[in-house]
Amino acid sequence: MKIAAIIGGGVIGGGWAARFLLNGWHVRIFDPDPEAQRKISAVLGNARRSLPGLLDVALPAEGVLTFHTSIAEAVEGAAWIQESVPERLEIKHETFAEIQQACAPDAVIGSSTSGFKPSELQQGALRTGQIMVCHPFNPVYLLPLVEVVTTKENDQGLVAAAKQALTDIGMHPLHLKKEIDAHVADRFLEAVWREALWLVKDGIATTEEIDDAIRYGFGIRWGQMGLFETYRVAGGEAGMKHFMAQFGPALKWPWTKLMDVPEFTEELVDLIAGQSDAQSGHHTIRDLERIRDNNLVAMMRALKVQNWGAGALLAGQEARLRAGSELGQRAADVADPAAPVLTIRRAVPLDWTDYNGHMNEAKYLQAFGDATDRFMELIGCDAEYIASGGSYFTAETHIRHIDEVHAGAIIEIRTRVLGGGGKKMHLWHEMFEGDRLLATGEHFLLHVRLETRRPADASPDIDAALRRFVEAQADQPRPEGAGRSVAAPR
Repeated sequence: MKIAAIIGGGVIGGGWAARFLLNGWHVRIFDPDPEAQRKISAVLGNARRSLPGLLDVALPAEGVLTFHTSIAEAVEGAAWIQESVPERLEIKHETFAEIQQACAPDAVIGSSTSGFKPSELQQGALRTGQIMVCHPFNPVYLLPLVEVVTTKENDQGLVAAAKQALTDIGMHPLHLKKEIDAHVADRFLEAVWREALWLVKDGIATTEEIDDAIRYGFGIRWGQMGLFETYRVAGGEAGMKHFMAQFGPALKWPWTKLMDVPEFTEELVDLIAGQSDAQSGHHTIRDLERIRDNNLVAMMRALKVQNWGAGALLAGQEARLRAGSELGQRAADVADPAAPVLTIRRAVPLDWTDYNGHMNEAKYLQAFGDATDRFMELIGCDAEYIASGGSYFTAETHIRHIDEVHAGAIIEIRTRVLGGGGKKMHLWHEMFEGDRLLATGEHFLLHVRLETRRPADASPDIDAALRRFVEAQADQPRPEGAGRSVAAPR
């Protein structure tokens, strides 16, 4: 496993720690705050309940988290060092100097700074080519964007390695080759923030009304299309050029006060703080973090179904996690066809639980359906084959709910083939959390031609792959519960 060192364990540093740790890296933390371990534990608790459920394949085994009393100890052997200390340039320079005295010359040193340019960070450094901006967004363990900002001093091989490492842990490195104060994303946020301050100060809208304007309107559009693509759609069939011609003149209208900032008087601060307390004060910060995480997981998983935006990143990460693992095998790769085949290994996501706090019965069916799909893919009934006109349709299903399971649990489904060949396939799934049997699913399927929607023999290759499992498992004892009807004695 690779090692990441986190220097500064506040909200952002803790989020980085969670992102690396839950993606299989060992994580070392240095933070002089005596409360650092407690604070990071709280962040990790939220990350563990939310991040794994974004994916339909389990993340790697969690790395080991350790806390250290010196920067030198924390960065020893680290491939990635993330600086998240306070936004004061002299503190960052002192921190980089101490890091570079002890770290490997080929380690990535990323800064979480939201405002400083990389050339400012590199001033006086022992090895300027190591230091780059890697600015994330909160919560770091869920939101994928990282602004990677470099200068001509940066080693291009190290920059490429940094971008690959970020991609591998499910993030999107937005590489800015030309530096600017506050990078790109925060400049947008600053513009919206300034305008919002004026709207509150002038009594036009409250903090809650402004938040409603964002979350019920353009925020949803921006969340999946961004700014320019949203406006391209707004231009209709004529596209972006028409939109610019139609709305460009509005830029000359005196709508905005972006070139001015209201004075931060005590009255303005009290006004905004009071409205914010009225809006959200009935929730604790931990409550708000969990509400935020629940919403982000649901939205990002919905985008994954559409293979769009942040969801496309998740789909790509899933594909990389499956590749080279047991979940990426084809039938010919299975060394022992007599053994049950691993078809699902994943975390139970937040949106799979119900009012009782455990996995909804419909999601047991989804999990077993996903296991069936995976076995179909294993024997060659994949997207390409289905596009050619053949597939399996489920004719009968019987699920036994044996034990309950909660969000965040890692479940595995192992699949046996009870019979099949020609038009038929009879599968038996068993769902486990560790050694604990949670449920069984029995599925009988018929192969059909999609143009006629009628049963037909599978292709010779698929038939041969299926029969290999049937024959290898023919002498196995019949699973307990196979063939049972509803309410039959256990």
